[in-house]
Amino acid sequence: MDNDALKEEERRKAKHQARMAEMRRKKARAIFFQRLLCAGAIFLLILIVIFVGRAIAKKKQGMDQNDENVTASSEGETPGNRGEKGKDQTGDGKSSQAENSSGEQGDSEVGNQAGNQTGSSDATKRAFAPVEGSDTADFGEEIISENGLIIDVAEQKILAKKDPGARISPASMTKIFTILTAADALGITGENWQSNPVLEQKVEVSQAAIDYCFVHKCSNVGYEPGEETKVKDLFYGTILPSGGDAAVQLAIYVAGSQEAFVELMNQKLASLGLDQTSHFTNCPGLYDENHYSTATDIAIMLKLASDNPFCRAVLSAHTYTTAVSQQHPEGMLLSNWFLRRIEDKDTGGTVLCAKTGFVNESKNCAASLSKGSDGKEYICVTAGATSSWTCIYDHVALYKKWIK
Repeated sequence: MDNDALKEEERRKAKHQARMAEMRRKKARAIFFQRLLCAGAIFLLILIVIFVGRAIAKKKQGMDQNDENVTASSEGETPGNRGEKGKDQTGDGKSSQAENSSGEQGDSEVGNQAGNQTGSSDATKRAFAPVEGSDTADFGEEIISENGLIIDVAEQKILAKKDPGARISPASMTKIFTILTAADALGITGENWQSNPVLEQKVEVSQAAIDYCFVHKCSNVGYEPGEETKVKDLFYGTILPSGGDAAVQLAIYVAGSQEAFVELMNQKLASLGLDQTSHFTNCPGLYDENHYSTATDIAIMLKLASDNPFCRAVLSAHTYTTAVSQQHPEGMLLSNWFLRRIEDKDTGGTVLCAKTGFVNESKNCAASLSKGSDGKEYICVTAGATSSWTCIYDHVALYKKWIK
């Protein structure tokens, strides 16, 4: 073999060896990335297992809490029974069911009482049926809200309106009915509500209530799991900061679960004759296509709540400090921002009670009750405002125009 042929053979061998080396490097890289992907998949699987395990543990803890409530109920220690005891001790606040029957005190369970009673609130609804008159006006162009009405309470007359019978998502205005249902179920109906011992009962805030608010991104008071608070604080927490944690825990306290409490709310709607136009699926007011009401119905609910002295006190509080707890040694300062923001506005009177709400589907909404310089009370409900301040100024404009 001559020198040229030898050199050519060596070049071929060198190229072959280079290709083989490159193939080995590619194979090594492929094996490395395969192992890296496998390790990543295993790590991700471990994270998923840990997350699911924690979620199941939290759910089980919430179910255990509900089981404890149910067990307590079966042993005769339901909040409703405690409320009945409170009524016996204070001597006031007879169940409205008893007031409208033979005067005998009923011994039924809280759920049946709340669902079937024809109490003072129900009687008020039958007596309070605001209607339009020949001079009922439409909202002017200066009112941004898409739905609403303003009512002369004494005359039961709708002074002005904008599609008040349209179905709306009531958002946190739902909480007006939440505290009314809870107060009636617990027997907190008398003028001397401050001496009712049920309001001073201590309640441990459950993991279930906290988790519900976390998952659904509810506004909240700021309770921590296991924190002790008073029943009274749950009412104020439901309204002033629109606390979903307080509302759900109040529902659990009253009925054993939010689902059972919502049944009480809908039973009460039926007893009031509002079940054709209003229906609730939760107590904080989260959006659901089956959770709906109208501006007119919300106005009626606010009237009923304002007729309950305790609910009126809650709805009219500008600020409130919760009870001291281990987690909050100084308590928590709560504020009703609607009342605080409107108090220095010229409305022609004084706004006494209010509850706001917001979900994307309803935009900003609010229900308020005001006392005019004429000494009469007026109720205003609006929905569909573009901002919280727009909602407030709609109420200011309506009151200023229609309060005499």
